Amino acid sequence: MTKSVIDKKTADVPHIFHVIPSFAHGGVPIRISYLMNHFGPLARHSLLSTDGIYSCESRLNQNVIYEIPEIGTAAEGNMLKRLWHYRKILREMKPDLLLTYNWGSTEWAMANSIRPVCRHFHLESGFGPEEANGTIGRRNLFRRLALRNIEGIVVPSNTLVKICAADWKIPTRKILYTPNGVDCDLYASPPQEGIIPHFTKQAGEITIGTMTPLRPEKNLPRLITAFNKLVQSRPAIKTSLIIMGEGSERPKLESMIADYGLQDRIYLAGHIDNPAMALGHLDIYALSSDTEQMPNSVNQAMAAGLPVAGLDVGDVKFIVSTSNKPFITAAGDDQAFASALTELTANKLLRQEIGGDNKRHVKKTYDQSRMFAAYAKIWGVTAS
Repeated sequence: MTKSVIDKKTADVPHIFHVIPSFAHGGVPIRISYLMNHFGPLARHSLLSTDGIYSCESRLNQNVIYEIPEIGTAAEGNMLKRLWHYRKILREMKPDLLLTYNWGSTEWAMANSIRPVCRHFHLESGFGPEEANGTIGRRNLFRRLALRNIEGIVVPSNTLVKICAADWKIPTRKILYTPNGVDCDLYASPPQEGIIPHFTKQAGEITIGTMTPLRPEKNLPRLITAFNKLVQSRPAIKTSLIIMGEGSERPKLESMIADYGLQDRIYLAGHIDNPAMALGHLDIYALSSDTEQMPNSVNQAMAAGLPVAGLDVGDVKFIVSTSNKPFITAAGDDQAFASALTELTANKLLRQEIGGDNKRHVKKTYDQSRMFAAYAKIWGVTAS
């Protein structure tokens, strides 16, 4: 059934059709929510999640004008019929702008590529585990075909800029490098007590944390293993690990935590609706992913004044402050990652110095105002 808050009064604002692989809580849906909230009634939206999950809808403000359309079903396993079906929907909906996101929406991009029905921007933010170590040739070919008539492709990292040009053969003039932005003032707010379930920070306790969907490519076993090494090597330091997020990896992580005997030190906190009120409980932010581009969570952690321990994937090392770069270790080097966590845990002055540098750096470079201005042009709305 179509869910809609669109009425006749909204017909004179741009109609934007978003096709996204999932609208579950995660980096891309959260960024879309920020943008929809910022522009409010200046645009109306049709929002299609191809996996049928819309949990991030809870983040949308009441003044956001949107619908979740019922599109029917196309023939399973028959791509030509699906493309015809998608093209028919585009002709019926007549959006002013089509926005497709990541690999999971590229069939919709292909459907609009022959004699385009509407303006179209594709937004690429990263890859799943199957492309963590490099893009797949047959997918690159499909992307070249599907994206050949786009108005532009929006990417948040320099790594993706290179991939767009080299692998997907997209003309440079169409590649829009648009870094993710963050509400620096919001994420600098003091933490809220009780926001992390079952966790109360103790005096002298050093808390390591991460915010991420519990998916394989986030490699949270790497983080848990590194934390266990820290506990074993520095038993005198009171430490805890908080993992904020939900996903399919939870049973595996619970089992691993039990095997290490760390049930009283590691918290699987689940999804946190207001992460800005939780980050202040942390002393160190950790990123253990096998693949990233420009993670929103790193910007948020920097805005909260935290040092970041992570791996050199995508633009992670590029976006942190100069003093933080030594703690972004070589991709795949689990020992170096564990050592970075241990060094930050053992040195309060170092944590404070790097956290302060990060806070100043993100305010200067990645404040959300720049992102809003860039997307106002893409969406065709007046920045508010």
